Amino acid sequence: MADIISRDGTWSFDGDTVRIVPGSKVHPVRQALGELAVPLQAVAGVSYEPDRKGGRLRLRLRTGACPVLRAADGRLKDASDPYQLVVEKDRTGVAEYLVDEIRNALLIEQVSDGPVDGFLLPGPSVPVSGGGGDGTASFDGEAVRLTWNWKAEESKEAAGAVTIPLSEVTGVRWIPSIGLENGSLRFDRGGAVSVTPAKFDPYSLELWGLSKREYTAVLVAAAVLVRMPAPAGTAALAAPQEAAPALAPVPAPAADDHDVLLRRLRELGELYAAGILTDEEFATAKQAVLKRL
Repeated sequence: MADIISRDGTWSFDGDTVRIVPGSKVHPVRQALGELAVPLQAVAGVSYEPDRKGGRLRLRLRTGACPVLRAADGRLKDASDPYQLVVEKDRTGVAEYLVDEIRNALLIEQVSDGPVDGFLLPGPSVPVSGGGGDGTASFDGEAVRLTWNWKAEESKEAAGAVTIPLSEVTGVRWIPSIGLENGSLRFDRGGAVSVTPAKFDPYSLELWGLSKREYTAVLVAAAVLVRMPAPAGTAALAAPQEAAPALAPVPAPAADDHDVLLRRLRELGELYAAGILTDEEFATAKQAVLKRL
């Protein structure tokens, strides 16, 4: 077991799962998500970036593995990213050890860093709500409900709250407020993509960026995305980028299965002889397997 405890939260790794527990004073998105259990098969890489005050751990997930990252589409700020951890200066050594342990496991289990066909994490639990600007979005697992506040456009307020059954949702898009540009949380129905400004669209929230809590709208988007019917959910995902060739994943051996570990050593030797593994990668992987014998 490798773990690190900081004011920003706690990360631990048991060889199969990276467990992430946020600190008590973190961004509302991380607070709302709570504890995360990230299977090794969902991890593409991990890094530690040192700075004068300590550093930052970053867990990189495979494309398509996490519904929150898919809904955010690269727009999360560092403070709201659940897969980053601020590390104090006196925890640097522990952070580097954790990185080594995760990297060794990825190499030994030959986990691909390419995209996945389906989500490997469950996404936000329901019911979930979030938003701001001109209203709030909530989702109970079966329907999305949009309610308006006094700042909403008159046409929205006059029409009243909107309920959209999950079966009618064919797409969901979240864009945060950036600079002077307002953001939005949009729900598409019947395959049509609305181009109506969010301010007037009865199936969209307008996000003004007046507080960090508006970012929780991305959790509503993620919860809907992961529960959409398979054909629609697949259509709503962007086509994964082409990834570099990677080793195919293999089943993890039992801790006491020496025959499997010995076979893994032979496989590593063959990969090294074929020039697929560098000297450093081979030495690291070999040492990690020997430790489990």
